[in-house]
Amino acid sequence: MNLLKKPDRSSFPWFTVGMAGVLLLSFGLHFWGLDRFNTLVFDEVYYVKYANNYLTRTPFFDAHPPLGKYAIALAIWIGSHFQSPQDAVNNLGGVPFSPWTYRWLNALVGSLLPFVVGAIAYHISHRRSYALIAALFTTLDGLFLVESRYALINIYLVFFGLLGQWFFLLALEHQNPWRWVWLALSGLGFGACISVKWNGLGFLVGIYLIWICAKVMQWMGRDIKNSPLLCQNLTQIKFYHLLANLAILPAILYYLVWIPHLQINTKTGFWGLHKQILGFHQGLGSGASVHPYCSSWYTWPLMLRPMSYFYETARNTTEPVPSFGPPLPAGAGKVIYDIHAMGNPFLWWLSTAAIVLLLIQLASHIWLFASRNTEPISRSQSSRSQVRTSRSQVQPGNDFLEDLPRHFTGIILGIKQSPKLWLALYLMLNYAANFLPWIKVTRCTFIYLYMPAAIFAFLTIAWLVERWLYSCYIEFRFLGFTVIFIILLAFVFWLPVYLGLPLSPAAFQLRMWLRSWY
Repeated sequence: MNLLKKPDRSSFPWFTVGMAGVLLLSFGLHFWGLDRFNTLVFDEVYYVKYANNYLTRTPFFDAHPPLGKYAIALAIWIGSHFQSPQDAVNNLGGVPFSPWTYRWLNALVGSLLPFVVGAIAYHISHRRSYALIAALFTTLDGLFLVESRYALINIYLVFFGLLGQWFFLLALEHQNPWRWVWLALSGLGFGACISVKWNGLGFLVGIYLIWICAKVMQWMGRDIKNSPLLCQNLTQIKFYHLLANLAILPAILYYLVWIPHLQINTKTGFWGLHKQILGFHQGLGSGASVHPYCSSWYTWPLMLRPMSYFYETARNTTEPVPSFGPPLPAGAGKVIYDIHAMGNPFLWWLSTAAIVLLLIQLASHIWLFASRNTEPISRSQSSRSQVRTSRSQVQPGNDFLEDLPRHFTGIILGIKQSPKLWLALYLMLNYAANFLPWIKVTRCTFIYLYMPAAIFAFLTIAWLVERWLYSCYIEFRFLGFTVIFIILLAFVFWLPVYLGLPLSPAAFQLRMWLRSWY
């Protein structure tokens, strides 16, 4: 079975219907009850105020680039024209706003994120089933849902970074002049990503790394014509392509984004402001004394320290929340409203396991390449399989328990063929580029900083599940469906703490599996 071959088009448009269903689910989850809490949730206390400062041209200091706050300001400006007199408003941002006005654009961007993830999955594999599973898994994650239902900025970083990656993949599939167009759009996406937060640079670094891998392969004299299409197209991207579109253009956009901010904050210039921002981050300590939800980078893949963005208690479900009076006595609250910035636990744990499996398989390919000075080849071409060619390939008729140990890594990840090897490199290098730099950071960090890397972990587990669904073994197909069902069930179970739905104290405790989750 050629696992990279596009599935035959059936009479029923299952992919279109499936992707439409995922997007409808995503829109429903993001927009339902968007104005539920008439207050500022978590960092909305900063970002909504900063956005309003742009609208009122009030000087202020911000520790991040301004593009994310521009987006919230745009949302407020547009939303204020559609605000109804019946809408509940608050003055916490400096001007009476309905929560819907400063949250709707985040919700829209978050709703579209699964489509972009699915598009990337398709362009690195040309498999619609993989694209659909990747989009579904992105929809079923809690942290991305929470971050995009409130006026926060991390969702813009991820969205623009993934747009840059998607446009780069489109550039690989086109020739001039359209290649230049897509490369330019890719550069604009990366520039916008970095203009939200500096750590958005990881998306661009991931592209540099995969391009370097292809160039090294070409430099070593490998037969590029017989390499996968992704590798061939990467080698067609010249250094000046990257310099113009993925270095100079993002830098120009990054500078231009600062102009409105500098026109308001006239006391400090471009470089002086960057020194202030860098000094702020370098001077920020770490540990619970700085913030109770500080978490180290190595805890993120296992989701050991999620964050509570909002927590209120009430006597009953009819009592208004939030309450601006004195807090209820301990134990008096019969209803808990909690918004937890936590991922789907099973999606995160399984995606971390998939990353580990992928790393093991890639390491084995590198070891084979180094020891034999040849490209890792399938078992059917190896000396071992020349002796036992009849047993070198996984056939549906082979005994499952007998063949499993011998074919384990090949069955699990299916990357013995070069096309899958390059797909694996794309996922792992992008994951590493967005995750490993945090090892050197000593300031207080939070779990939401893992979001860019988490996307590539989701793509990895989605690929693994899709491989299982196409396995010749019924046991693996069953396992693939089981993983999808468990992730879906887990999302439904933890949905109340993603949306802030009322829970009894016992129901809330039931969802806090680890002490560190509180």
